[in-house]
Amino acid sequence: MSVMSMAQLNTDRITAIGRNALYFDDYVLSIQYFNQVIKLKPYLSEPYLLRAIAKIQLGDYTGAEMDCNAAINRNPFQPGAYYTRGFIYRQTDQLEKAHQDFNEALIFAPENRTYIAMRADVLAQLEQYDLALQDINHLLHRDPQSAALHYEKGSICIRSNDTIGALNAFTHATEYDSQNPANWSALGLVQLMQDNQEEALSSLSKSIEYGSKWAGDYINRGIIYYRKHNYRSALADYDKAVALAPRDAQCYYNRGVLRQELGDYNRALEDLTQAINYAPDRVEIYYQRGMVQLQLRQWQDALQDFTTIMNRYPYFLPAYYLAAQAETSLGHGKAATQLRQQAYQLEQKKDSIQSLQTTMQVAESQPQQRDRRKEFSQLAAQNQETNDEENKYDSDTRGSVQKRYADVVNEPNIFLSYYATNNHTDALRQTNYSHATVDMYNNTMQLPAPLRFTTKEMTLTADMVNQHFAQISNLSHQIDLLEQMAQPGSTNNDLLCASYIARAFEFALVQDYSSALDDVTRAILMDGDLYFAYFCRANWRYKYLEYKRAVGEPTDKADFELMMRDYDYVIHHLPDFSFAYYNKANMLCIQQDFKAAISYYTQAISADSDFAEAYFNRGLTYIYIGDNEKGLADLSKAGELGIYQAYNLISRFQ
Repeated sequence: MSVMSMAQLNTDRITAIGRNALYFDDYVLSIQYFNQVIKLKPYLSEPYLLRAIAKIQLGDYTGAEMDCNAAINRNPFQPGAYYTRGFIYRQTDQLEKAHQDFNEALIFAPENRTYIAMRADVLAQLEQYDLALQDINHLLHRDPQSAALHYEKGSICIRSNDTIGALNAFTHATEYDSQNPANWSALGLVQLMQDNQEEALSSLSKSIEYGSKWAGDYINRGIIYYRKHNYRSALADYDKAVALAPRDAQCYYNRGVLRQELGDYNRALEDLTQAINYAPDRVEIYYQRGMVQLQLRQWQDALQDFTTIMNRYPYFLPAYYLAAQAETSLGHGKAATQLRQQAYQLEQKKDSIQSLQTTMQVAESQPQQRDRRKEFSQLAAQNQETNDEENKYDSDTRGSVQKRYADVVNEPNIFLSYYATNNHTDALRQTNYSHATVDMYNNTMQLPAPLRFTTKEMTLTADMVNQHFAQISNLSHQIDLLEQMAQPGSTNNDLLCASYIARAFEFALVQDYSSALDDVTRAILMDGDLYFAYFCRANWRYKYLEYKRAVGEPTDKADFELMMRDYDYVIHHLPDFSFAYYNKANMLCIQQDFKAAISYYTQAISADSDFAEAYFNRGLTYIYIGDNEKGLADLSKAGELGIYQAYNLISRFQ
């Protein structure tokens, strides 16, 4: 078999493995496979497109768009690439661009159902309802019994305020898929909007019976029960809504209003306070809570809520009268009179008065509407509504990892040690954790174990600590003998230098950084070409400074400058030693010299184009100084290179 055929076989196999990983929700892992194909054959469009799909699932729209552009540049006749980019534009509210890309995809695949449906959705969002309905009706002509298409048609009719059309469409959806709770939910909502309470009650009950997990169904049915004075059932539905959506202000608000009406003021106050916590801008909740506080004789708290309303809506008269009532109860007669006078003066300007709606509100939108069809592809299946993503997979890197919380902190310094505690997630990182100068020293076998670059310190067991103390004792004895035999030009000097280096590492492992610094300095004085020793000295000096700060000892600015000087020495003599640039950039971040830090992260990346940690930290630094566009691009690259925590930060900063 020729070399070319072998390469083709390898890339085909790697692509197939990446597809499998993508299918089984291993998005982070699949990206690593597509990276390999791109390195081997950067002219292929498919791996860029597949990598874009994986990034979309991780919420990295910036990186996904760049990959789609790369795929289109390499093959402008690939409809899937335009569709994928259109999907990204749709998700990021660039609707005109999304419309253009879906049109482009349909040039190459004019009857693709998914492309047409997505274009219809975008047209509806652009309020071009007639064109959107043309697309849906075209699909319905081909598949008149598709419940999903009737549902989509109903959604468009709702947006265009055509409740009659929506009612007909959702009715057909329930006929063709009678066990889908979303169909009954949507039908019930329209019936409730048309004030057909009995029919709405039946439809919403069917949605719940078929397993609806949407709190809005319980809110809306609870409203119907409330209107029918069936307060026990209404309260039970609101309880269920709160359980399903514990951070939804509307659930707490509706339950609070009902509890207030039932005279359960204390629990009503709890609900309304919780509603304000989740929706602090909704003024009607302050109004309702103020009313409850008046009932509970909490005059000062009530006054504060009514004052909040007056500050935001100075023409809302009831707030003035209720605030005056609270002032009166507090014994502040003059303040109460002033408030009533203000209200009277405003009442003379009735045309300017804006009323505030305080009645219970219908839950107007159903989250499941956007999940009715597989919007992306069979490879892009994920449950948008799962709240237990962190427990769904055994592996940290499977599934929608952007939902797993990550701290907004820089990746730590990289240092040399005998121990590297990299776990399976670190193995995904593409950073080149090696350098020729360290490899050459390892080959001399002058140390008890090879040195390895790592970002993670290993916690030593008691037995390991004892072993290292014993090694320090042995090396100290050996150093004493070698020092006695030391002669100018003697080979014993090389052994002595190696012994100092070895003991320095032992001292560092047991966290005696002061002694480690002494020994590595002795070694450097004996052999100034041990550039990695300067790197280690800088790292240990930083550790020593950290220790002194932790125990409250004073630190000397000169120590910090010595540390930076060591990094500079390594950079000067080994311009491809990426870790020195990176660590120095981290130190500059600590000094809040962010522009200089970005410069050194950039130089680290120039030395190693796959330096994941440098991209990650530079991304955070860009975001810190307000350049979100560059920051998100760097975080995207860090995620692509294996730091999966970047996707959570992208989803939060995007």
